[in-house]
Amino acid sequence: MSDVNARIQDIVTADDVVLFMKGTPLFPQCGFSSRAVAILDHCGVAFGSVDVLQDMEIRQGIKSFSDWPTIPQLYVKGEFVGGSDIMMEMFEAGELQQLMNEKQVAKAD
Repeated sequence: MSDVNARIQDIVTADDVVLFMKGTPLFPQCGFSSRAVAILDHCGVAFGSVDVLQDMEIRQGIKSFSDWPTIPQLYVKGEFVGGSDIMMEMFEAGELQQLMNEKQVAKAD
C-alpha cells in the first residue's frame, strides 16, 4: 500500500463519517461540496472533513482509493458511499438517514 493510500485509510477510519471535499464545512469551495455538507447537516450526524484543495496528494489519491473520479466523496464507517449526486438521491429516498442509523454513527452536538 502506498503512503497516500495508508494516509487515506487512516483518515476514513478515524471518524464515523468522513467527507472529502473542496474547502471546509464552513467555507465550501464548490456547489457539490456545499450540497454534501448541507445533506450531512440535515442528517444531524457528526462528520470529519478533508479539504482536498490543501493536499494535492490526497486530492489525486482519493480518486484511485475509491475508484471514483469526482469530489466530494463520502465515507461511513470506513466504507465509500458515493459523491454528492448519490448522497442527494439516498437522502431524498430516506436511505442515507437509514444508513446512518444502521451504522450507529455519532450524532452532531
